[in-house]
Amino acid sequence: MDLTAITGFLAILIYSALALIALWGAFSVIMVWRRVAQIRFRDEREQSEFLDQLDDQLQGGDVEAAGQMCDGDLRALPQLVLLAASNRQLGFTKVRDLLVDRFRRDVLADLEHRLSWIETVIKSAPMVGLFGTVIGMMGAFSKLAGEQQERISPNVLANDISLALITTACGLAIAIPLVLARASVNVRIREMEDLVGFGLTRFLEAFKAALAPRRGRGAAPAEAAERSGHGG
Repeated sequence: MDLTAITGFLAILIYSALALIALWGAFSVIMVWRRVAQIRFRDEREQSEFLDQLDDQLQGGDVEAAGQMCDGDLRALPQLVLLAASNRQLGFTKVRDLLVDRFRRDVLADLEHRLSWIETVIKSAPMVGLFGTVIGMMGAFSKLAGEQQERISPNVLANDISLALITTACGLAIAIPLVLARASVNVRIREMEDLVGFGLTRFLEAFKAALAPRRGRGAAPAEAAERSGHGG
C-alpha cells in the first residue's frame, strides 16, 4: 500500500473521529445541563416557597414529616433534608457535617466528573484536527517527491491540502463552541451551589431549633432524678 492510499485511509479515520468527538461533546454538554436543571430549583422564589413549607413542619418539631415531604424529590436540597431527617439521631453537629460532605461528594463531585468529559473533548478535538493537518501535508509532500522534474499541477495537491485545512478547521469548530458551553454550564453550577448553600443554611437553623425540644425533654427527667437523689 503506497503513501497516497494510506493518507486516504487515515483521512477517513480522522473525519470519523472528529464526528464522534463532536457528538460526544454535544452529548456531554446536554447531560451536564440536564443534571444541573434536575437538582436545582428554578429560582430563589421557588426554593423559598419550599423552605416555607418545610419551616411549617419543623416549627412543630416534626422532623419526620419534613423528611417525608422531601421523599421522591430528586433535587439536591430536598435530598439533603431527607438525609438529615433520616439521621436526626446523630445530633445537629454530625448531621450538618454529613450534609456538607454529601453535597460535595455526591453533587459537586458528580458534576465535576461530567465536566471533565467536556474538557477532554475541548482538548482532543484540535489535536485530532492537527493530526489531520500533518497527514495532509505528508500526502502533499509525497506527491511532490514522486513527480520529480515534471511540473506539479495544483489539482494534484488540492485534496491533501484541503484535508490539512479542513481537519484543523473542524477541530477548532468543535472546541470553540464547547468552551462557551462549558463557561455557561459553570455559571449555572455556581448559581446552583450558591442557591443550595443558602437554602441549606436556612434549613439547618430550623432543623437545630426542631431538635432543641427533644434535648430539653430528655434533659428534664435526668435533672429531676438528680434532684431526687440529692434530696434522699
